[in-house]
Amino acid sequence: MSEIVETPGSLALPVRRIDVERPWQWLAAGWRDFTAAPMVSLLYGGVFVLGGLILTFLLWSFDWLYLLLPIGAGFLLLAPVLATGLYEVSRRLERRERPSLGDAFQAWQKRPGSLAVMGLVLVFFFLTWIRIAFLIFALFFGAESLNWTSFVQMLFFSTDGIPFLVVGTIVGGIFAALAFALSAVSIPLILDRDVGALAAMATSVSAVLTNWRVMIGWGALIALFGAAGLVSFYIGLGVTLPLIGYATWHAYRDPVVPVPAGGSQR
Repeated sequence: MSEIVETPGSLALPVRRIDVERPWQWLAAGWRDFTAAPMVSLLYGGVFVLGGLILTFLLWSFDWLYLLLPIGAGFLLLAPVLATGLYEVSRRLERRERPSLGDAFQAWQKRPGSLAVMGLVLVFFFLTWIRIAFLIFALFFGAESLNWTSFVQMLFFSTDGIPFLVVGTIVGGIFAALAFALSAVSIPLILDRDVGALAAMATSVSAVLTNWRVMIGWGALIALFGAAGLVSFYIGLGVTLPLIGYATWHAYRDPVVPVPAGGSQR
């Protein structure tokens, strides 16, 4: 983990190559943070459990349950910015401070401008994905109105369901990969150091490209834990969201070269 990669003239901060097994160590470090602040972790995750249940109830009330699949996938695009408070908890634990739920929910106030830019970028990905998901559905099944029963029947019990799932997975994967490259380390970096959104995104892309094998595995683990939280009727999010959030903080620490004592941000 000693080889430093720096692109002269780039906005990106220097990054370094890391070992392929590091994601497992990030998860272990994330679990240590979870157990060090269990109430903060469960309450923070519980907010999203409750939000998911309320959203599902509203979709069911309007007979829009067929939107759950694209919205659930889109949630993974927004998760990096929604977990900002968890990065702050890990940051405080790293400094041997005792974090509170208030610290977590007020974390965005540290860098409101840059964090807002990152939020807008990820919201753009989310809204674009929802729009494209509708277009893909219309391409395969037409633009007729749907209910949950007909959606499930067409998706899982018709021959058109397989190509629809394949195309949707490929397109969703492209969106997820782009969003991941921009946000893998950018939001923890903004929270930790006085870095603008463009420099943070450039650093994130540099870290992902420099360690693409590691980051493919890390992205797959994030998707796996996120999906597990969603398919458990959101209950699992109470644990998986904080765990991945804390692990993401440690994932940021590894590839981004730290600032020397008394040195500048670069």
